[in-house]
Amino acid sequence: MRSVSAIPFLVAAVTAQSTAGPYGQCGGTGYTGPSACGSGYGCTTYNPYYAQCYPGAATATPSTTSTAAAVTPTTTKPSTTLQTSTTKPITTITTITTTTTTTTTTTAAAAATSTAPTGTSPSTPTTLVSGWYWIRAVASPNFHKYLQTSPLLTPSTALLNDHTTAGQFNVIDGQLVYYRGASASPLYLTVENPTDKTQRKLWTKFSATKNVYGTFAFQGDTLTWSVSDITRPNVAAWLVCAGQEVFVNTGAYAYDTPAGCADQTIHYYGGSTADL
Repeated sequence: MRSVSAIPFLVAAVTAQSTAGPYGQCGGTGYTGPSACGSGYGCTTYNPYYAQCYPGAATATPSTTSTAAAVTPTTTKPSTTLQTSTTKPITTITTITTTTTTTTTTTAAAAATSTAPTGTSPSTPTTLVSGWYWIRAVASPNFHKYLQTSPLLTPSTALLNDHTTAGQFNVIDGQLVYYRGASASPLYLTVENPTDKTQRKLWTKFSATKNVYGTFAFQGDTLTWSVSDITRPNVAAWLVCAGQEVFVNTGAYAYDTPAGCADQTIHYYGGSTADL
């Protein structure tokens, strides 16, 4: 990795002018918006690049002054996780504050967008990792909304939402697996096992434990789910309802659609970025 040194006057002061809304971004590298959350919400950091207002968490206001250096990686797959090991590339950064004449030299590992992040903390790569796929809807009203969770990368409800927070997935041994980084444990999409097998929608959520009800598969590029005790007219039928939550549609596609829901099929996509 190319060494960076003698970068003068590299100080940016960022002052929060207001509070971020519920589940809104409140911090992260390069972020310049509000750093405080509204009443009942705390700013929770999920990785160095993203913090979000989440209910019940203790409010943690990011520092209003940050220092950053532009570093150009020379490796094909640099890590997004800051490393302290001497085996990793080390960058020396010289900064000069605007209030004193003292020059301080610090050492830090370079931070860069990665196609294959490492570390035990979950992270969302912005470039597709080999062996994984984006999953998205391809019809109105959720055209090119992408599968993910909120908060990101946590065991929580499955959603179709913006491409900027898209997750990466694959079907492995009948499980729909949510990638959270090379060294972080994956999540699995789990499906409700209802007492009433005639109900039209089954909730789904991502969990740290594997799904035990039904089997996921790709038919072509289409995500399907099937189970032995429910006869589904269309195993590729899904519903997206209030809050962008994803449900299994046990009935016919586009017939007797539950109020507040939209019929969808969802498909894998192998483009390098989820920006289409």
